[in-house]
Amino acid sequence: GATYLPGSLRGDIYYLNPGTRMLPDFNSMTPVGSIYTRSLNVPNQSFTRGFPGVTARFEWFGIRYTGSFQVEMAGEYQFRCFSDDGSKLWVNGQLLINNDGVHPARSGVGSIFLNPGIHQIQLDYFQGPRVMVALQLFFTPPGGQERIFEFGQPR
Repeated sequence: GATYLPGSLRGDIYYLNPGTRMLPDFNSMTPVGSIYTRSLNVPNQSFTRGFPGVTARFEWFGIRYTGSFQVEMAGEYQFRCFSDDGSKLWVNGQLLINNDGVHPARSGVGSIFLNPGIHQIQLDYFQGPRVMVALQLFFTPPGGQERIFEFGQPR
């Protein structure tokens, strides 16, 4: 939604030029609004309504999600990002997943060793041509099972 939730990810929304084929440099752009979420769990689906209260645009937009999360156990954490179209995931400034470009829904996977404590996350995403959309972020903790990544919850 458009209202801040403690412990949530902030998603800054950007308009893209029609025909965009790769993630742009969001640092050089001005967001048109922001949304907040505790998880990225949009399975592959039709999307034609835009973001209520923010924008009616349903194609040619990008979102930069930023936030932090805490882990309680040291170990190798695996992340999987499922997206239609492009996405890139950074943890602590390290690029883990590069799933960029205009494409149907597909996954990218990356792993990182994390010590206990708070870590920074950034996920850049863009939606190109209409009408299918997908964006899901999964993680697998050391010795655990894959599940949707929920922010605001210690791991």
